[in-house]
Amino acid sequence: MLALTDLGQRLRQERESKGLSLEDLQKLTKIQKRYLLGIEEGNYEVMPGKFYVRAFIKQYCEAIGLDTDAIFEEYKSDIPSTQTEDMPQQLSRVRSRKEIPQHTKGVSKAYDYLPTVLVVAGVVVVGIIIWVIAQNIVSDKNKEQANQEAPNSEVQQSNTQEETNETTAKNDNSKSEDEQSAADKKEQEKEKAAKEKAAKEKAKKEKAEKEKKDSGKQEYKEVQKTGRSATYALSGTDAFNLEVTSTQADTWLDVKNGKGNAFFSSILKKGETKEFDLTKETEARVNIGYSPGVELKVNGKAVDLPFDSSKQVRQVVTIQYQPAEAQ
Repeated sequence: MLALTDLGQRLRQERESKGLSLEDLQKLTKIQKRYLLGIEEGNYEVMPGKFYVRAFIKQYCEAIGLDTDAIFEEYKSDIPSTQTEDMPQQLSRVRSRKEIPQHTKGVSKAYDYLPTVLVVAGVVVVGIIIWVIAQNIVSDKNKEQANQEAPNSEVQQSNTQEETNETTAKNDNSKSEDEQSAADKKEQEKEKAAKEKAAKEKAKKEKAEKEKKDSGKQEYKEVQKTGRSATYALSGTDAFNLEVTSTQADTWLDVKNGKGNAFFSSILKKGETKEFDLTKETEARVNIGYSPGVELKVNGKAVDLPFDSSKQVRQVVTIQYQPAEAQ
């Protein structure tokens, strides 16, 4: 192995201080590793020539960040000189085939095709320019046509907008009429309901006043009592309203007139009240299946059952009615 020159030792130290291997330097400079090793060892015989020695040393220095001019001046005794001191940026490609290294022949062939490539590129560029000009011409024609059609389009758009506005106005008017009609109908229904409610309250009030007035002079007296049946006479009133309420338990209830026609014949549930308007009848027969807790009212006034319900569970009450007008 050859001893390192001062220049080679300096370059190797700088390379290693930057953590670069010869493989890394080969990738950076594109110089073969054996040439880089020859520079560090001072073995310039492996180079293609003195000119390459100086060129490779220059690229080596630039790759590791050294001042090329300073290195060449400091180590000029270690660097072989050439006929000229000029250091071109890259090797000249205008050389005879004998001077060109074997591994650079492929590059030289590539340069032989360069004129053809340039011609083809020129043709492509001209074609692109012609295409762009044609597109601009077509675009200008389209703009002119659009400008000519724009007035007609604006008029048509204006007419369409007017028709849309008219349709919208009609729809709004129709919607407004429908809403008004619905509001009127709702108001009418509300007024009708209010009138019906007022009429019911008035009738109820009149009925209550009449019952109150009649109760002051009506008479409800016992006529006879036999077994579990009793008869009462109702007079001094122009109304005969009967209310039956069960407060303790369900009971059977049967209410008929003097002719045997039934007004009610079923179970009266606990807490339930049944009302009967018997004003047009002359007689009513009330059959109570379970009398405990049963209450009777005649024209809104409570009346007693004829028998003690603890002793007589089933009771039959007959009420004979004679209107005050007929008396």
